Amino acid sequence: MQVKLAEALLRRKELQGKVDVLKQIKDKQLFEIRGQRVKITDTIDEVTAQVPLLTAGQVTAEYDWHARQLRLVDAAIQQANWTQSVELDSETMKDYVQPPKEPGRGEAGLDGALKSIPTIHG
Repeated sequence: MQVKLAEALLRRKELQGKVDVLKQIKDKQLFEIRGQRVKITDTIDEVTAQVPLLTAGQVTAEYDWHARQLRLVDAAIQQANWTQSVELDSETMKDYVQPPKEPGRGEAGLDGALKSIPTIHG
C-alpha cells in the first residue's frame, strides 16, 4: 500500500505511543486486589486475593503486534529518508557566518565585556 511520508510519520508516532504505554504496564496493573475480612484462625483475620484483569499473554501479544508495526513503518521511513531528495534553497544547508563587525564597535568582544564585570571573591 502506498502512503504519503507524512501519513507514515503520523502512524509511527501513534504506534510509538501505544508501544510506550504497553511497555509501562506492570504486573500490579494486571491484577485487581480484593480484600475480604475472614476470621480463619486467632492469628489470621484477613485474606487478600489478586484477581487477574488481563492475562500477561494478552498484553504481550498486543505489545508485540504494535512493536512489529512500528518497526515496519520505521524501516519504510528510513528507506525513504536515504533514497529520496527534497528541494531546498542552497542557503539552507550553509553554516551560520558571523557578520563583519562595525568599525570601532565590539572590538573588545564578549571577553572584554565579561572582564569589566566586577566579581565578589569570598
